[in-house]
Amino acid sequence: MAKLVMLTFLGLGLGLIRDYRSAYQARFNADREVTPVELPNCNLVKGIDTGSEDLEILPNGLAFISTGLKYPGIKSFEPDKPGKILLMDLNEEAPTVLELKIISSNFNFSSFNPHGLSTFTDQDNTVYLLVVNHPDMESTVELFKFQEEEKSLLHLKTIRHELLPNLNDLVAVGPEQFYATNDHYFVNPYLKSWEIYLGLAWSYIVYYSPSDVRVVVDKYDFANGISISPDSKYVYISELLAHKIHVYEKHANWTLTPLKSLTFNTLVDNISVDPVTGDVWVGCHPNGMRIFFYDAKNPPGSEVIRIQDILTDEPKISVVYSENGTVLQGSTVASVYKGKLLIGTVFHKALSCEL
Repeated sequence: MAKLVMLTFLGLGLGLIRDYRSAYQARFNADREVTPVELPNCNLVKGIDTGSEDLEILPNGLAFISTGLKYPGIKSFEPDKPGKILLMDLNEEAPTVLELKIISSNFNFSSFNPHGLSTFTDQDNTVYLLVVNHPDMESTVELFKFQEEEKSLLHLKTIRHELLPNLNDLVAVGPEQFYATNDHYFVNPYLKSWEIYLGLAWSYIVYYSPSDVRVVVDKYDFANGISISPDSKYVYISELLAHKIHVYEKHANWTLTPLKSLTFNTLVDNISVDPVTGDVWVGCHPNGMRIFFYDAKNPPGSEVIRIQDILTDEPKISVVYSENGTVLQGSTVASVYKGKLLIGTVFHKALSCEL
């Protein structure tokens, strides 16, 4: 009888493991292969070889790009070098990048590990850049003032909070106000792994201001990219391992009310919004297993989707670019400016295309 009970529990345990493994592979799109979608006149951006995980383009065509991310479980081609913030002028015929010098007396340059970023332009046209940073694999938000003439960033403040332990991305709604995604619930690396494997969907989104910090959305299976509509009335959030983008109405008290969700056959990463049309552009991972389990002989592909009329009952969704990793590995973000599409990656290069 004891052996029968033991075998029964063993069978149940193996069955659960098999079920979790199957669900895990489905969440990571493990069997997905890329159907190529090409764009004319695409060129790799010179000077970017270690990632362009997030980027944001100002109305004047200047683009901020984070590079050199070190993230647990993700490939890095320069694991011992600090990250950088790059500047690119998309008005140039053949734009290149330059590193923005950080001006500070107490900033730890050697541990700079930038991830998501966002800008806020004040009424006096001062541009603030907020950057998710992972010094020593922790999470902070670094607040900078952009000094255009000097091509530099003046470091103003480092923001830490217990509700910001696993930051991925953020969207600025003021010089020191933002919504931010935490892509995990646990901080311990071992527990993080089980959180992802079991699909616990415990990650969450936080509203931050100097006087008010609170969770506004939770129960996400890897909360990832976040952005805001041009009129600042709606917030868009990507749920990477659920393959969803959620739309929320933003209220005067900074709460978010869910309006709708869109589901895709890809892992949706960072979100950019065209300030002119309101179109939503998303950098995606067609097969997430190839991102988290890197094999140079079978690299992760890249995919960019465009969502038009996202607030209507019938949004139009199109794959604008798709490639198997031969050119561009692991796309995370895509943004547009005057007919140009700029695509960033988590650890690889960046691509500029004509639309």
